[in-house]
Amino acid sequence: MGAKVSYGTQPDAIAALLGLFGDAAMTLSYDEDRAFAALSLSRFGSMGSTRLYWRGAEVLQSSPAFDGGELRKLLRELAGPDELAVVFWGNLGVPSIALEAGLAAVHADAVVACCLECWVYLVDSAVLIEFQDGEGFTVGRVPC
Repeated sequence: MGAKVSYGTQPDAIAALLGLFGDAAMTLSYDEDRAFAALSLSRFGSMGSTRLYWRGAEVLQSSPAFDGGELRKLLRELAGPDELAVVFWGNLGVPSIALEAGLAAVHADAVVACCLECWVYLVDSAVLIEFQDGEGFTVGRVPC
């Protein structure tokens, strides 16, 4: 219950990003966030409070780069431009967003500038991109 109370209470953290996306991005409700998390993040174990445990998952690639250019490259390689992407932040106070992967790629610098960690779930591909600032990206298939 506590997570529901605090979810989305810090939308200012992504206000500039939402301004770039305009009406093309949707801020998710708590229930929508949890539904997409059940299809992606929640299927992994965790290491500490914000890192995924990738053992046993099909890791497609990893990169030590931790910038928008690398996220842009990954999104363009892994997703169709119209594929739905859900961006989860490391802080539940910041609401998750849904948008087309192509738009996320265009504004990838702004996405990684918003946070120290985030996850981008490519819905149709069932692929998850984990970003940890200073450590880079890990990309893998979401376990069934």
